Amino acid sequence: MEGSLGAPTRHVIPWQDDAWYDETALEAELRRVYDICHGCRRCFNLCDSFPILFDAIDESANEEVDDLTPIQLKAVVDACTLCDMCFMTKCPYVPPHSFDLDFPHLMLRHRAVQHRKGETPLMDGQLAEMTRNGRLGSALAGAANWATKEGNSLTRPVIEAVTGIDSRAHVPPFMETPLANKAAGIIPPPNPDGPAFGRRAVLYAGCHDNFNDGTPGEAAMKVLAHNGVRVRVEYPDCCGMPKFENGDLPAVSGAAQRISAFFRPLIEDGWDIVPLTTSCALMLKFEWPLIEPKNEDVGLLARHSFDVSEYVVALAKDKGLAPIAPMAKTIAVHFACHARAQNMGPKAMEMLRLIPEAKPALTERCSGHGGKWGIFKQNFDRAVKVGKPAARNLIKNEPDLIVSECPLAGPHLRQVIAANGTEPPGRIGHPIEVLAQAYGL
Repeated sequence: MEGSLGAPTRHVIPWQDDAWYDETALEAELRRVYDICHGCRRCFNLCDSFPILFDAIDESANEEVDDLTPIQLKAVVDACTLCDMCFMTKCPYVPPHSFDLDFPHLMLRHRAVQHRKGETPLMDGQLAEMTRNGRLGSALAGAANWATKEGNSLTRPVIEAVTGIDSRAHVPPFMETPLANKAAGIIPPPNPDGPAFGRRAVLYAGCHDNFNDGTPGEAAMKVLAHNGVRVRVEYPDCCGMPKFENGDLPAVSGAAQRISAFFRPLIEDGWDIVPLTTSCALMLKFEWPLIEPKNEDVGLLARHSFDVSEYVVALAKDKGLAPIAPMAKTIAVHFACHARAQNMGPKAMEMLRLIPEAKPALTERCSGHGGKWGIFKQNFDRAVKVGKPAARNLIKNEPDLIVSECPLAGPHLRQVIAANGTEPPGRIGHPIEVLAQAYGL
């Protein structure tokens, strides 16, 4: 039977169970799932994992999954960005269907087995140390930004040779002062005439917002304060998404425990938690509870966390928003994968529709970046290839603005647009920046 009558669900990740790491059982499960995918093929156009799988099967002696070697099985895993789109938008066999197919979490299991064996590539591990890297990068911002700037023919080839980071890939620049460090001096006081006066929100600055680009955070604090919300910015630690991508689930569990314990007193004191980055929101709301299902702090945080676009839309419905000036602009909106994976609908579109005369249009395709995955030399061309349909759709009607809820997708899409032969916009920022602009903030 195709499809299921029940709402899609996900199983708790049994990362503490030794049986989950059994390589014979893992290979059997890979072959079982790949065989189902082979018979369906609905995901052929999502990312390169599925074309790699289907081509390998079609070119095998008997055109069967049983013909594939372990190296071919792993090649499918290596091409996965954990975007979750196959699970969220295409697969008819996700739980509670009897086929019980969760492709992204199977890829995660493979990486967890690799990580336990010490086979995570060195640079994947080092790049996942986001808090350490962010602090060092901010302390050495001038030199770091010069060395990593695209087009630096002196340093980028050396960086590529040493780290494997493609010399063409955008590497986020660092701010000299992290957002959380300067927030107290720049957060506006809550507007006493704002419709949401009395509400309180903690902006959880993810690594990128805190160390690399504070623009979305500054826009969010201005929009919320203008509507009467008392705002503070906190960065207790990285949410662990880069380590999640590596299969380092013990480290992700540790981050979940520490950060949820940090936020618990604030939640109990009436603060809402608003992650600025879609990947962070996904971790807090969905992935952490599957990794730490019995942790009360994690459960509490999941129930009180809101993606920033989701939060503004909720305020609009609950309290109303302060009047917004008309903005007669067309806005191409990239629906980031980790926003879609939160299963909340296109909240950025809903938010931008609150601006009088604005004309937002949605693009529901992956940018191809995949966190740190897309910056490596072995993946960069593939990341550009996967992102081309999204880039083409974003620019086809020559919009006045292009936005994305993913801070890594924006710069990458600029590169893909350029690769398509079109002049890219100066910035592809977060939709909250457009709302701040409409308010004149």
